[in-house]
Amino acid sequence: MDKDFKLNDQVIMRKNHACGTNLWTITRDGVDIKIKCDNCGREIMMDRLEFIKKLKKVIKVEKTEN
Repeated sequence: MDKDFKLNDQVIMRKNHACGTNLWTITRDGVDIKIKCDNCGREIMMDRLEFIKKLKKVIKVEKTEN
């Protein structure tokens, strides 16, 4: 089961971060996934399989063009 996510999408992880939130933004997508905490700014990197296992929900970020 592969979730549909891409760069700059916000994701909700299963466990909360130490700062108290579980909302993250994807900053790198590839074999490894890099995510940044939306509350404190901490960045972590994990392999794709671990990320998919810990992922709860994907929130799509729509880009508006002016």
